[in-house]
Amino acid sequence: MKKFFPAYIRVPLIFFIVFGLMEYCIDSGDRPAFIKYPMVSVFLFVFLFILIAIEITLSAVNRIMYQLMSPEEKAKLEYENSLSLTESTWYKDLMHKLTKTQPIEKEGDLLMDHDYDGIKELDNNLPPWWVYLFYICVIFGVVYFARYEVFGGDDQEMELKKEMAQAKIDVDEYLKTAPDLMDEKTVVLLTDPESLAAGKEIFTTNCAACHRADAGGQIGPNLTDDHWILGGGIKNLFHTITNGGRDGKGMIAWKGTLKPKEIQKVASYILSLQGSNPKDPKEPEGEIWVDESAPKKDTTASTAADSTQVKK
Repeated sequence: MKKFFPAYIRVPLIFFIVFGLMEYCIDSGDRPAFIKYPMVSVFLFVFLFILIAIEITLSAVNRIMYQLMSPEEKAKLEYENSLSLTESTWYKDLMHKLTKTQPIEKEGDLLMDHDYDGIKELDNNLPPWWVYLFYICVIFGVVYFARYEVFGGDDQEMELKKEMAQAKIDVDEYLKTAPDLMDEKTVVLLTDPESLAAGKEIFTTNCAACHRADAGGQIGPNLTDDHWILGGGIKNLFHTITNGGRDGKGMIAWKGTLKPKEIQKVASYILSLQGSNPKDPKEPEGEIWVDESAPKKDTTASTAADSTQVKK
């Protein structure tokens, strides 16, 4: 791999492979994982730091090993390198600027005075890459501490709570308009011709056998008068069709057969037949139902209008 992929290609390649895998495996919603989760950023930073340190260490080891080779081994290695891909000059210059390494010939000038059982220490300066990364870590730590400890930035627990609260709001808003998730509390009466035509088709297919095609009533009650067993109006009718009629002798529940939107259409169609006076209707059943939510007429104005007509 080193032969065909130099370090300046190898390091970014490995880093972005790991970066891509983390983004793929971590579910972070609509934001990148390294932004939403600070610990992911820390891990990527440390991982890149380790990759660079390994490459620099291996490069230094290779140089030392080269210096320890015999002239014949060096000549052989140089010949093999001439047949393979070689690192570009700009990369060598970059590595030298990052490491500031001294040639092994100057090792004697760097030896320190103390000696521990024959082990001597070189007075090398810290590599610039290490110093820069150290300063970056310090800056990152200060910014991290200021954001979350001083200015009260949202941690992962607070972000989760906010996202859950927003999700609940979004779900509630969706349920208000979702046609197949409506119930008797959210259903509204449809009056457009297309919906009523669809409701008529559903009624003819599923309801006419018991209520007749004209809804005048047969096994089931007459649906065209103002008498209702379980209440009239779109909400009551939607509930009755969905959950069925009276236990043991009423209509079956249609919620397993029809979708809420279909129940809304057929209920709207039935209500459109009010007062149609079909031929030979079934006797009224139940009680007269009055819509309490409907606006009441002004009886005073009606009485005054009637008296005016009498005078005329």
